[in-house]
Formats: sequence, structure tokens, C-alpha cells
Amino acid sequence: MGSSKRRAADNSRGGSSTDHLHTLLQRLKHALSLGTTRVSDDKERKWKCTDLEIQKHVVRSLAAFLDSSSGHASTHRLLKDSLADIVEALVWILHCKSEAIVGMAVNVVVKLVSSNSSMMQLYLTDLINPLSSLLCSNNLEVATSCATALNMVLSNLSVKREKQVWEIVKEAKTLIQIIRIIREFPGVTQPIENFQEMVSLLYTILWQWPPSRYFVWKDTILIKVLEDSHIKSHLSTKVAVLKLCSALALCNKVAKELLGNGETILTMMISCMDVSEPLAVRIEGFRLAQHLVADEQRCIKMTSLCSGPLIKAIIGGMRVWRLGSGKGVNDLVSLLDEACRLALITRWPGEHHNHFWEQGIDKVLLDLLLENFDKQASEHTLTPQAPISIAQQGLDTNFLIALRPYIWEIFGWLAVHCRKDFRPSTDRTELYIDMLITCACLSFVEAICKGCQISENDDTSRSESSSRAVLVMMHSSSTYIASKVRLILSGVLEIKGNECLKRLLYLLDYGSSANNFGSANIPKTVVELVCLICYSGLPEYQKNVTRGDGIRTLVTSIRRCLSNGVCTSRRSFALHFYHNVFYERTCCWMTAEEWEGKDALLFYSLWGLAELVQHSSDTDHSHIKSNLIKTVQEVLDNVSAPGPRWLAANILSYFGVYGFPNKHDKGFGRALEDKEHTDLQLLFANGESVSVHKIILAVQCPSLLPPEQFPQSAKTTDNFLVKDVPRKCCPMLRKEVRFSARVDQQALLKLLDYVYFGYVEAGEDLARKLKTLAKSCNMQPLYLMLCRKIPQWGTPIPSSDFTDALGPLGFQDIILEAEETEKMPWACSFCSLLLPHMHAHKFILQSRCKYLQALFLSGMQESHSQSIKGSCELGSINQVSSIDL
Repeated sequence: MGSSKRRAADNSRGGSSTDHLHTLLQRLKHALSLGTTRVSDDKERKWKCTDLEIQKHVVRSLAAFLDSSSGHASTHRLLKDSLADIVEALVWILHCKSEAIVGMAVNVVVKLVSSNSSMMQLYLTDLINPLSSLLCSNNLEVATSCATALNMVLSNLSVKREKQVWEIVKEAKTLIQIIRIIREFPGVTQPIENFQEMVSLLYTILWQWPPSRYFVWKDTILIKVLEDSHIKSHLSTKVAVLKLCSALALCNKVAKELLGNGETILTMMISCMDVSEPLAVRIEGFRLAQHLVADEQRCIKMTSLCSGPLIKAIIGGMRVWRLGSGKGVNDLVSLLDEACRLALITRWPGEHHNHFWEQGIDKVLLDLLLENFDKQASEHTLTPQAPISIAQQGLDTNFLIALRPYIWEIFGWLAVHCRKDFRPSTDRTELYIDMLITCACLSFVEAICKGCQISENDDTSRSESSSRAVLVMMHSSSTYIASKVRLILSGVLEIKGNECLKRLLYLLDYGSSANNFGSANIPKTVVELVCLICYSGLPEYQKNVTRGDGIRTLVTSIRRCLSNGVCTSRRSFALHFYHNVFYERTCCWMTAEEWEGKDALLFYSLWGLAELVQHSSDTDHSHIKSNLIKTVQEVLDNVSAPGPRWLAANILSYFGVYGFPNKHDKGFGRALEDKEHTDLQLLFANGESVSVHKIILAVQCPSLLPPEQFPQSAKTTDNFLVKDVPRKCCPMLRKEVRFSARVDQQALLKLLDYVYFGYVEAGEDLARKLKTLAKSCNMQPLYLMLCRKIPQWGTPIPSSDFTDALGPLGFQDIILEAEETEKMPWACSFCSLLLPHMHAHKFILQSRCKYLQALFLSGMQESHSQSIKGSCELGSINQVSSIDL
């Protein structure tokens, strides 16, 4: 009975509330009607009213309605029909700039936008111009409210309207006004709230519109004001200034200059990340650091300046959970998330890795993975099975589960970049590392057991990150980590390893079938591929892995990746690593292609195939050999990423091909047959010889040239360079290099094939001799392929970069002259010619540029000239020379 009465009372209050809202809406409509006038022969009605009392009536009526409708379900429905009239009236009132009403009108705009952002999308652009014009109001309260309102309007814009709004912002000179106000702040008495709102508004503009960033950055007075205000001001101002710096750093050019002027910005950033600062300041400090180290070159720059303090701050942020009792859980998790994101700088090699280990990263990661591990370890007798039991119990509690992908990512990269002789420094450190490996291996088994149940992004991210961590640890350059993970994984798989493998092979075969091959299944298939590669690294499972149709399945998967034209990058499902709006807002930033490329399925299919071919016999793949080789060759012909190309080259090495054959690039193969431009003879002990080019050997295999073949200085008169001879190049005097009988002629000729063509074919016996020669000549890429080793993560593809050939190496035989359009100072280190020019190599130009090849073979006067004049500027000469590189 009592509950029925309460429901009736609630319904009565609800009904009266709705009635009151309708009454307020009618008053608002009536107020709006008082200012509506007819224009264009009664065909259109516009709100135009200069009567101050009517304006006040409209604003107060709207304020009363919005105050009463806050949280009311029917607000949107009631406002919908009148919204156009309301915005039109507000725009007119703001343009009137009446001091008696404008402050109240601006506050109403804030309420209207904040409570009805989705409905307001069509009308937000109308408010920008009038609000911008009020930013410089002498009434500081009005100016501050305008900044707040404008910030809210811009923050709620849909992406598709951003281009249109940027034009409005430029036309209204909003950016210029904001900068002027901030610059004047130190010299006038203003409330700090006004400064904060202006900085916050400027941040919003910088975040959304890239063209504004460098313009703001170049205003040195503004930047100095921001730096000073950060030092002198309190919490809210620090947060606002840090956010503004983060938005500036979205521009690659600005970020580089920020690091170039490093001391001020880095000192500020590191101090804000310190444990003594409030959580809000630390969070923004970490975000700024992430923006500044967004690529490898910037990471190298920053860590060269402050590696120790930076890593100390990161570790401090990752320890916040243990030290943060009594604080807001959400804030602690946010700080942890930002600190872990910044710790992903471990994906790049460098001195900072040593600092991570010195700061106890192993213990920090374990504390984020297992709650109270030290207590559990002290309560258990550490039998061989105890670590597995402790790890499984800890993982089952789902402690800080959202952070697990970060943990595996960080630990995996630390393992990738470890030194070969790395070992834990203490028994306790060894225990922590072993527990981390154990947890990764248990998560690996869980990923297989989940199999086709993986569907949600969070599950995929956790499964992919843990299994990938196991994979990269198995291939770590650290002997300790690589051997330890194999030992622990074998122990974890001891009970149901074969059962899991059987399931894994079934899932892979099912996923690669034509009916199931698609983008929806690719993340799951990638996890399965990673697990299969890990299995193939354990000797006890290798026969079972290669016995089935694994090779055929992987070749089919690679062919589909090459033919379907749709790439699924790791970015699309490793959300912990890539899902950050930062990447969507950057500008002036040409990102280098990830080592594994844009297609995760292709990369791991190739890695899996490389492992299976390594552990299989000829009979295991004889039935598919021709299709396999053809498929792998297509990868080398069509894929540019280093990782897939290295894996393809590794696979071909098992079929007697060593290097990177490419139908689109034959290297300098034709030059080996060109006797006219050779300038060196290699003489063998049996009297036979081969003609080569000094510059090719100097760049590609300098070990074949005696030291005296290299000119010490371009100004030195010797056998290769003639001092101060304008318009003439160095005479090509033929030289000889004699080899002793200990140098195998066949092996050396094959080495030259690799130098000129980029690959070589050799049988097993000759490959062994070539391997010895490649090692003694320091030809590391060739030696690696002859050893049939999968390269370390990040190993670059050997390039035919002839940039150095344009410098002090010498051997140039032709001059490219630019037609001088204006007098400019010019000095050459090779000769005394004062015109802009460049010394180059005729046969390289001929090999790389069809136009110049036709010119040199034409028989015309220019084809025999030692210099070529062009009606181009020096920049064009550099462009022509880039063909040479």
C-alpha cells in the first residue's frame, strides 16, 4: 500500500514537472515572437530586435527553461522545433554587444550547448563569429565567459564540419585575438580564470586545426609568457599550459624544435611528471612526453638529453598504484595508463633500456600483473610447480586486467633489445623475470584455448600481446631470456601441449579456407599464427607442426594477402598500442613504415612459413616447392616493409637463393658487363681476372679494396684525383688488385654477383665457402642469410645508398653543371670551378636514369663530354643526383 502511494506521488510530481516545463517553453516562444520580423515580402521571418527589454526577456526565459529542464527526458523533443529561432535570437543579441545583457546571453549559450550538443550541431557554426568578436571585451567576465562558450562550441563540432569552421575562425581572426590577450596577461591585472580559459580555448584550436600550430609556436613572446606562467602559477594553469604544449607537439616540426631547444621544455615536463606533483599535472606531463617521443628519431633525441630522469619519472608513474592508497581510483588508473603508454618507448633501441633495468622495471611490471606477489612467494615453498601455481592464481584474479597488453608489450620490447650477454643482476631479479615469463606462457596457452571464441577487441588485444611477447622472447638476442622462455613454455605445455597444437592447426586450416578468409577473422588468425610459430621453436613439437598441411596453409594465406589488396595492420586490433587520437591529429609527420609492415597476417604467415621450412625436410614441401618459391618471390617484388622482405629472403635461402631478388630492380647487374666504365681489375692466382667499379666496391664491399685505393682528401693529388682542374674530372687510370691462392675464385665471383645484383644463387658447397668470405669481408646481411638465421627485429634491409659516393670517396668521372640564374657563392672540395655543380659517376647515372643513358649512348658531343650543362637550378641538380643514390 505504501509503495503504491509513493509511486502515485512520484507520477504526480513528474506530471507537474512536465506541465511546468511546457509553461516555460510557451513563455520562451512568446518572448521570441516579440522580436521576429517579416522580410522578403512575407516569405521569410527573421529575429531582429534592438529593444533591450525584449532581449532580456528572451534570455531570461531561455535560462529559466534550461535550468528547469536539466536532466529532463523530454527536453530535446520540446526544444527541437524552436531551436533555430533560439540560436538566431542569441546571435543577434551577441552581435548587439549590450553590456547589460551580453554576459547573461553568453552564459545561456554555454548551458544550451552543454546540454544539447547533438541537437546543436547544425547551429554551432552560427555562434562562432559573434562569440569571437566578444573575446576582446573590456568586461573581463564577459571575455572569460565567451572563451568558455567558444571552447564548448568548438569542442562539440563534428569532424565533417571542421574544415568549414576553420575558415570562419580565420575570417573572425579568433586565433590572433586569443594570442594578443594571452601575450598581454603579464602586464595587466586579470583574474587567473581569464588566462586559463584563453589558454584552454587556444588548446582546442591547436588540437583541431593543424595550420594553427606552427603559427602559434613562432610567436616567441607568447611562448615565453606560457613558460613563465607555468613556473609561477597554480595547478589549473599548469594543466592548461601542459595541454597547450602537447597540442603544439602534434606538429612534427614544432616537436623537433621543442626538443632542439630542449632544456626549458624538458625540465618543465620532467618536473611535472614527478611524484610530488598532483595527479592531474602528472597525467598531462606524461601526455606531453608521449607527443614529443612519437617516433624513433625524436625518442633518440630526448633520451640523449634526459634518459635517466625520464625513465625515473616513468617508473614512478607505474608504481603509483602501490603508493596511491586513499586517492581517487580513476585518477590513479589514468596516470598508470599514461605512464605505460610512455614506457612503450622500449620499442626503440637505445641507452634508455639500461635505465629501465636499473630502475627495476621487472618488479614494477610484476606488481602490475600479480597483486601481492611477494607475500604469495614467501608463503609457498618454491617447488618446480610453485611458480606456475602462483602465476595462475594471480592471473585469475584479473588484477588491473586493462593494463596487461601494456605489460606484455613493454616486456616483449625489453627482450627484443636485450644484449646477448644479458643476465639478471640478482637472484630476486631472476625470480621476477622468470615469473613474468611464466605468466606470459600461461596467457599464451589461454589464447590457444580461447581459439575462435576471441571476438571482442579487449580479448584480441590481450591474447595477441601475450602470445607475441612469448614469440619475441623466444627470438631475443639475450641467450638467457631465449633459453628460459623455451624451458618454461615446455613446462607449461607439458600436460596438454599436443592437444592445444592439434586444435591450433585445425583452427588455422579452418581460418585460411576461402569461405572464412576475411577481415573479421584476421585478428584471431594472427594470434593463432603467432602461437604456431612459438610451437615450432620447441624441438618436441616440431615434427607434429611440420607433419600436417601447415606449409600449404601458410602459402595459401600469403597468396591471399598479396592478391586481395586489403591490409589489416596490427594498429587495427592492438588497441593498447595504437588506439590513441594523437595519431589521428598529427601533422607534418611522415611516419616510417613499421618493420613488420602494414599487413599483420602477411608478416606472421611469412614468419610461420620460415619456421616450418627450417624444421622440415625436402620431402615435406617438394609437392608445393615451385608454388612456394613463386609466392615468396612475389613478396620481394611487391612488398617494401623490411620485416616481410627479410623473412622472404630467409625462406629463399633454403632453396639456394641468398639476397633480395626483385624483378623491378636488377641492381647494377648490367654494369658488371660494362667494360668501358670499369676502373679496377681483380686478379686471381691462376691469372684470370674480372673488371669492376671502384665506387661500387667502395660503397657495397670496401673490404675488397686495399686502403691505398681510398683517396684521403679531395684536395690531395694522387692516382685518382687531380688537384684544381676546372671542368675536368679525374682520369680513370686502370688499377689492379691481386688476390692470393687462399681466396676462392668461385666464392669471390659469387660475392660480386651479390654486390652488383643484390642476390646470389649457390649450391650448398659453394655457399659454405661464400659464408667464410662474407664473414671476413664484413658483409653482415649476406652472412646472416647464408647462416639461414631469422634477423633480429628491426634489422634494416641492406640498401644501395650511394650518398657517400658524392663525397670524399672520390672516383667521380663527370660533372653536372647548373645554369646560374643568379650570382651565389660556391666552393667545391674537388676542384676550383666556381659555378654550381656536382661531381658524379657516369655509369651509375647511366644505370639509374633512362634519359641520361640515352644521352651517353647517343654518340652526340655531350655523350663524350666530361661535363653536362643544364638549364636548371642547383636544387634540380640535387634531384638528378638523387637518381644516383
